Amino acid sequence: MTRRQLVAGAAALVALFLILCIPGPEPRVAPAPARGAAFAWDRDAFWRALETRFAEARAAGCHRADPATARGLAALTRGLAALGRGAVGPDAPVLDSLETTLFTLGPLVAACPARVREYVALTQRMREAVKLQSRRWDVTAPTARRRLYRALYGCRGVVEEVMLHYPDSVSAVYLGAEAPSATPSTVVEGVRIHSGDLLVSRGGYPTSALIARGNDYPGNFSHVALVHVDPATGAAATIESHIERGELIATPEQYLGDKKLRILVLRLRADLPPIAADPLLPHRAAAAALARARAGHVPYDFAMDYADTTKLFCSEVASSAYRAQGITLWTGLSTISGAGLRNWLAAFGVRHFETQEPSDLEYDPQLVVVAEWRDPAELLRDHIDNAVIDAMLEGADRGDALTYAWYALPLARVVKAYSWVVERFGRIGPIPEGMPAPAALRSAAFTARQRGLAATVRAEAGRYAAEKGYPPPYWVLLDMARAALGSSP
Repeated sequence: MTRRQLVAGAAALVALFLILCIPGPEPRVAPAPARGAAFAWDRDAFWRALETRFAEARAAGCHRADPATARGLAALTRGLAALGRGAVGPDAPVLDSLETTLFTLGPLVAACPARVREYVALTQRMREAVKLQSRRWDVTAPTARRRLYRALYGCRGVVEEVMLHYPDSVSAVYLGAEAPSATPSTVVEGVRIHSGDLLVSRGGYPTSALIARGNDYPGNFSHVALVHVDPATGAAATIESHIERGELIATPEQYLGDKKLRILVLRLRADLPPIAADPLLPHRAAAAALARARAGHVPYDFAMDYADTTKLFCSEVASSAYRAQGITLWTGLSTISGAGLRNWLAAFGVRHFETQEPSDLEYDPQLVVVAEWRDPAELLRDHIDNAVIDAMLEGADRGDALTYAWYALPLARVVKAYSWVVERFGRIGPIPEGMPAPAALRSAAFTARQRGLAATVRAEAGRYAAEKGYPPPYWVLLDMARAALGSSP
């Protein structure tokens, strides 16, 4: 090869590199949903007062704190009894009173663990009572939506603050109210699950935390799977959709083997008119979803368009299966209003910001909580990831963009081309089907940054616990995350 040929070849490679560096147009960002509005507690002073209350009770000793705890528990019990005697609206004063009592009791219980189990049981009763009342509400109305969130998400939050102090004092598995079902069933990890049940979970990845927190009502869950139980063999399977692989079928072992921080088991109420008329309807929905997954590859729906079933994101697997049977899940659709969050999600391919988010399925009054499991050993990590994402999304609203190294784009495009080729042979490439190379780079950069910030917050939380003698509450973790974000490159 002559020198001229070498120079020409090098020039061609440089030209190709530069062409591949051209980023292309920025993704279109859809407007915020007309009915969307981000929830805000607006109670920062109250949260910090709770920590002061905890420190004072801890210093005074349980013999001084216990009378106040006993009075609070008695008041909570009376309030729940009153709530069960009749119908109330979402703006009823009794619900505000119960919430305040519940939150102010938390620090006392955390300071003195003798009452932990009683307190946790009452918070679970409160969640069930509010969910029962919500069957009479218009859950698409903002007042009802806010109340459900405050009660269900808020109760979980205060219980978990107590659990962080005494992870061994509270069972990792909570069995909910009785929820009869006529569909085939089996027992998995001590919980009886039925065909047609919904598993709502939280993964251990930074993108899982973003999905959980990334809507107008930040939540605890990032993934939905539909359960099928074979009536002949009793074998259970989950039908779900993953970013990397699209729709797939998994055994319980495979489902649980994919890192989970928490799982919620939900079941449609047996007294719903369609199920009362056809008790096997949930099983038929699951069987149809299973048959479709077996029939051929269904790509992942990055756009999050729940109305288009040619591609499926995780929530859509469940909602499309039940919609075909005449049942609409997510009676209150999720909304994503924040400008920064919409910019970030658009960079990952999301085009629809009124959709079906995993966390919001819990607020559907058609569903009953059968069981809830969370990993006590991972609870602090879960909270740290949430705090970091919340701080990062605050930064997104200030203009922080998802960026990547421009010079990495050519290689990413080559890898994307390779992924496209192997997908033609039924294999999984390094970059998921339907994800452009720039989105893959943004995802990798986001993951690296989130993990770096979380590591900083974990170290700071360790120092806080060593100094104070107890783990930092969520609002302190959020302060730490904001500080880490401010000092990060």
